[in-house]
Amino acid sequence: MKFSSVLAPLAFGSVAYGHCIFQKVSVNGVDQGQLKGVRAPGNNNPIQNVNDGGMACNNNLQYTDSTVISVPAGARVGAWWGHVIGGAQMPNDPDHPIASSHKGPVSVYLAKVDNAASASPSGLRWFKVAEDGLTNSNGQWGVDRMIQSGGWQYFDMPSCVAPGQYLMRIELLALHSAYSQGGAQFYVGCAQINVQGSGSSTGNDLVSFPGAYSSNDPSIVINIYQGTVPNNQGRPYKVPGPAPLQCPAGGNPPAQTTTTAPTQTQAPSQPSAPANGAALYGQCGGSGWTGPTACVEGTCKAINDWYSQCTP
Repeated sequence: MKFSSVLAPLAFGSVAYGHCIFQKVSVNGVDQGQLKGVRAPGNNNPIQNVNDGGMACNNNLQYTDSTVISVPAGARVGAWWGHVIGGAQMPNDPDHPIASSHKGPVSVYLAKVDNAASASPSGLRWFKVAEDGLTNSNGQWGVDRMIQSGGWQYFDMPSCVAPGQYLMRIELLALHSAYSQGGAQFYVGCAQINVQGSGSSTGNDLVSFPGAYSSNDPSIVINIYQGTVPNNQGRPYKVPGPAPLQCPAGGNPPAQTTTTAPTQTQAPSQPSAPANGAALYGQCGGSGWTGPTACVEGTCKAINDWYSQCTP
């Protein structure tokens, strides 16, 4: 399996409003870099068929990298979503990181592999390590908390996960149009990680993608609205798939995403470019852009009328 780090610019016509792409990872507050150790698709379109072959790590993977990210067991991990590759599609983009109407849960799965940089997602067995669904007390969804954190979805890597390499699958499920079969929107992506620690668990309740979800699952075909309020009519919501991994009693608490919005200090800051230019994969132009227009590394290429990016 050959991987390339060469970016192919997104055509304006291939970008959908309101959608999103998983693009980077943070570990204990340290941003690992845009598209580093991440497999990202060439567009931000969702998957709407639970039996689609791309349900593991998505389809049309145009952005790949050989980096394997080190993650200590028990670490605070962040997964960052953006409207398009690079983040916002235009200045003051109202749909970055995703349209606020796209309510739903977020989940994280791991699959043990020998070499995360080259492993194919096909045929792997996955276990869930974190999820963030609906908090009935305030009507907030996992997606709401991700938006409030500037695109960052946080969770704690369970302390009992065995050391070794894994594909880490990040999933966002938008339920705003899920009232009929095929209406739910899955946004998925994978990162390549190496867990460090002394745990021994490689998961339980293993599932396959595709195969983990049913097209008529009541958590996937659902009307989450009470009138115009997306609160699941005040009822509890079960996130699709198995329960997250539970570490043995006496260890760290089971890993799950936060139930309150992370504070500003929890979100790692975006790498700042030197004063004389934008960093690789940073914004370097577009209508209304007032920042740097030169690139410290790479070439400034127009993605659309509103966004130009430094690419290799």
